[in-house]
Amino acid sequence: MDLTYFSPKTEKRVSGIEGRGLFAREAISRGEVVVIKGGYVMTRAQRDEVGRRLGPAEIQVTEELFIGPVAEAEREGGMMHLNHSCEPNLGVQGQIAFVAMRDIAADEELTFDYAMTDDEPYEMECNCGTSSCRRVITGHDWMKVELQRKYDGYFSWFIQRRLDAGVGSQAGNGGTD
Repeated sequence: MDLTYFSPKTEKRVSGIEGRGLFAREAISRGEVVVIKGGYVMTRAQRDEVGRRLGPAEIQVTEELFIGPVAEAEREGGMMHLNHSCEPNLGVQGQIAFVAMRDIAADEELTFDYAMTDDEPYEMECNCGTSSCRRVITGHDWMKVELQRKYDGYFSWFIQRRLDAGVGSQAGNGGTD
């Protein structure tokens, strides 16, 4: 049994962005639930230990908690295969539900911006290929004012709560550390 829910309108395929991705098999309407991340809730220390064995397979759901698979046999069934894009078509509702931010055509790759869920110290090269590509993605991109405006209402609950309280805007330095 899969740990993660996938809409029957989706399927995993080879991605032009990175490895495997999730694609729309048929049209998806704005607001439709597309993926619900499943797994086990882990502390940061537990996530780090699991990550050494499985590689990245979790998402952050609070400041100190993560959700994902904990065993190799669960990894595939716990993976969302949602690649990052600087022009995503999915956003987060709550902590684990990914919904269509706009109408999505059949055969489109389903993506989200990692700024919506991540508050971790990392950098990665972006391969999304969109005209607005940031080139480098960081675990603190949620602090960028332009992304806060763009994704308002589509951040993970723990980040959205900070933004609603006025915490985390760093307009002066572009939101990076």
